[in-house]
Amino acid sequence: MSRSVLLGSASPRRRILLEQAGWGVEQISPGIDDGLIRLETDSPPHIVESLAWFKAAQIGPPSHPHVASVAADTVCVVDGEVLGKPRDREHAAQMITSMVRRRHQTITGVCVRDRAGGRLFFSDIASVEIGDLSADVLDRYLDSGDWTGKAGGYNLIDRVADGWPLVCVDDPTTVMGLPIRRLIPILEQIERRDRTEDRR
Repeated sequence: MSRSVLLGSASPRRRILLEQAGWGVEQISPGIDDGLIRLETDSPPHIVESLAWFKAAQIGPPSHPHVASVAADTVCVVDGEVLGKPRDREHAAQMITSMVRRRHQTITGVCVRDRAGGRLFFSDIASVEIGDLSADVLDRYLDSGDWTGKAGGYNLIDRVADGWPLVCVDDPTTVMGLPIRRLIPILEQIERRDRTEDRR
């Protein structure tokens, strides 16, 4: 059986994370704009898990050769406020400024569906601290437009590579949009179960 998944996301970063973990990926963009959805709950993990389910429902269940379908959603949380994707340059500036010289949480919710119709939800939390960021560095970044489509207005690996003073506690892949440390054991368990059933 091929180690492959159906990924309900257009994110190249999520695809790369799965491929680096040894999984083949078929990528489908779900017909849902999570930036337009507002969920009434005081639980950020419930928000991202719900949005992950909405995305998973859009792409449908997996079929052979895929072991499972995977969908995810990510937000940042500062002082209890949930920060999704910025609407524009000014909004991105507000988000990032609110996180400078302090620690915030990044939460990614995941929905995994198997071929038997089962589904599993989980969310993972990582803490990120952004150090002192000069106005010039921030302005250049905002002018680049690289904040577009990114929860909290930034991508961890790209910003670290660009020299931003970032420290991540816990799993950095959670900040990157797919908690690989927790997801891969789940996919491997589904794969083992499918192999056992195929031998019966």
